[in-house]
Amino acid sequence: MASRQSLSHLKLEAEIERCRAECQWERIPGLVRQWNPKAQESTDDFANLLLAEALLELCLRENVAKLKDSIPLVASKEPKLQEAKNYLTGILNRGKLLPKHITEALLIMGKLHYMEGSYRDAVSMYARAGIDDISLDDEPLYLMRLMTEAFLIKGLSLERSTATIASRARLSEREEEAIACFEKASCIGQVYLQELEKSTNSAHTRGSKGSSPSHDFELGYFLEAALQCAYAAHFKRGNVLKGIKELRDVLRVVETKATQNFKMAASKQLAEVLLHSLSENCYWSPLKAPQPELHNKDAHSFPNNILSLKPQTHTGDNLYCPQDNIEEALLLLLISESMANRDAVISRAPEQKEDRAVSLQNASAVYDLLTITMARRGQYAMLSECLERAMKLAFGEFHLWYQLALSMISCGKFAYAVSVLKECCKLCPSDPTIPLLAAKVCIGPLHWLEEGECFAKLVTEMGEGAGDFLAKGFLALGLVYSLQASEATQKCAQDDLSKKALQALQRAHELDPEDPQIILYLSLQLGLVRQISKATEHIQEALKLRKDDLHSLHLLALLLSAQKQYQHAIDVIDMALSEYPENFGDCEKESSLAEAPLTRKHSGMFLAVPDAHDPENGSQRASSIAASRLEQAMSEITMHSSTQRQGPMQQWVTLEHIWLLAAELFMEQQELKEAGFCLHEAGSLFPTSHTVLYMRGRLAEMKGCLEEAKQLYDEALAVNPDGGKIMHSLGLVLTRLERKSLAEKVLRDAVRMQSTSHEAWNGLGQVLQEEGKHEAAGECFLTALDLEASSPICPFTVIPREL
Repeated sequence: MASRQSLSHLKLEAEIERCRAECQWERIPGLVRQWNPKAQESTDDFANLLLAEALLELCLRENVAKLKDSIPLVASKEPKLQEAKNYLTGILNRGKLLPKHITEALLIMGKLHYMEGSYRDAVSMYARAGIDDISLDDEPLYLMRLMTEAFLIKGLSLERSTATIASRARLSEREEEAIACFEKASCIGQVYLQELEKSTNSAHTRGSKGSSPSHDFELGYFLEAALQCAYAAHFKRGNVLKGIKELRDVLRVVETKATQNFKMAASKQLAEVLLHSLSENCYWSPLKAPQPELHNKDAHSFPNNILSLKPQTHTGDNLYCPQDNIEEALLLLLISESMANRDAVISRAPEQKEDRAVSLQNASAVYDLLTITMARRGQYAMLSECLERAMKLAFGEFHLWYQLALSMISCGKFAYAVSVLKECCKLCPSDPTIPLLAAKVCIGPLHWLEEGECFAKLVTEMGEGAGDFLAKGFLALGLVYSLQASEATQKCAQDDLSKKALQALQRAHELDPEDPQIILYLSLQLGLVRQISKATEHIQEALKLRKDDLHSLHLLALLLSAQKQYQHAIDVIDMALSEYPENFGDCEKESSLAEAPLTRKHSGMFLAVPDAHDPENGSQRASSIAASRLEQAMSEITMHSSTQRQGPMQQWVTLEHIWLLAAELFMEQQELKEAGFCLHEAGSLFPTSHTVLYMRGRLAEMKGCLEEAKQLYDEALAVNPDGGKIMHSLGLVLTRLERKSLAEKVLRDAVRMQSTSHEAWNGLGQVLQEEGKHEAAGECFLTALDLEASSPICPFTVIPREL
């Protein structure tokens, strides 16, 4: 019978030890009553010690917010604190317990004094306990927890009792002592958490009948502070390098289930420090030797005299190691993002509203840092992928949606970006910048003019609510109408849309008369409807506001060329090239202007190789975009694998452009062999380019190979069905091949596609004249003359129309 009671007693003691280690304080009073039914009636000091610790910890849980704000607890207002204090005072006054239990009572009493704000009393308790001489080897886990808290509280108490120290040397000594305490608390705490998880997993694996089911252990206030205080103290004193070293050491320790949230916060904090406080010159790799000033730190960082067991750290061969602070910050943030997404609270249940808000706040902070870090390296595609994963958290959260839209625009996912911006408009319908940004994307890279019109109207319909952005709304609307007019195939539709564009741009100018961009596009629209004098007046006004604007200088040169003032236009181009020497388009225009007075006299041929926008009229027509994409796809298929292009596509487009211009010059000088070499080089870059096919057709035509020229023009037209210049050349070749009815049909299509092209009207007149339709031919020639009188050296639409 006695042996059974002894066995039961031992099991209770083991269970009490386990509960103390795992901080299951609610179970302690019940276990104490089982262990000693008369514990509260007698003076059993060990039972009172257990009850005092449990009461103190329960009081701590209820007052964590006050402790975080450094608000002392008043025993008279906290019954549990007062009862625990009475128990501990009695135990220490009687001194009947074994020395190790007296030490535990002193450690708990020191914690109680700290909670009351009696920092000197707390330090004196730890001095009486002799915490620097206590060995934790072969001791129960709960004592390791008590020692972690003891060193932490001693360090905090030393920090908060420095106000009365006058000597700077003594103050520095006190600060160093506090940091040493924090470092010991951090090391012991890490070992404690790892050993606790091992013990819990072992008990769960054995499934012993005597132990209760394991519970999820959560870091308490003091344990979490113990992991943080060492590096936080270094940062507080301005020792950034030491703080980084300490924080890296903490993150290198193998995490436990209880430290996962802490690791996420610590990773984010280290990333912030690396981005904000550490330059690339001061950076050192985590696997390399630390800075010289950190060499002395390891001598006292781990308390070997207290605990021989060290925290288990992540090790291995061929581990990835960052090479600079941006790489390390990015790695840390990606780890934090993974943990934030894994633990995200996405339930919309009312009782989880607070947890959901905390989860969203933590995740948003990580994604903001990811945005800063990835933007530094231009990794927008990776950023958009990360933000897409955040969408499960982003219900009704404008900030994350808008960040996703911006990242998608930056990495070229324009169609997805517009869809996201539509959601942003719903979340924040009163913000005019969102539909303006969507309109910018629709007008520019996507060329979705109908959608762009809808977004622009969202801004204009806000009226005064759009504030200063109302003018930009009308500007966007005017650009949409102008582009639609360029695409319209019916004359009445062109005139109607041009009128709407002019009205919208004039309204924008009225709202903001000093915006040079609005004046530029108003001038451009006036040029498109051939009101050259008014357009020139407006562009000069724009240049007064912004003298070095490239597009304004470009448009002024075109307007001067439309007035046949070629020398003045060349002077403007020279001025533009002095400001923008890298701009290849201006070099081309200068060549065109230099040739213009000569070529008008004889061949009518001048440098007219298309710009980087639309190959025919400068605007990004839907068919032109499709043609360019088809060219690129077919060129990639036909190109041999050994000659794959490297680098940005724009540089290869520019190189092709240069070869085509060179071919144009050689053809003008009747040096057809050299022109053929240039076209061969251009064709090797983009074999199925409709511009290359068109130029090859012109070369064949100059050689007299009309059938070959016709075939090449047909191929170019198959790639770009709306190529007005191709139609014009094809019509003239068909005329020379005596296929006049088909030539008339092709040239009428060319006139329909480019109603302001005097060359197309002139070509149609020539065909009609040869067919004997003299009256219709005369009308075509008169139209051509009228258009030629105000025709610039290149179409006005080579000026990009974009917000």
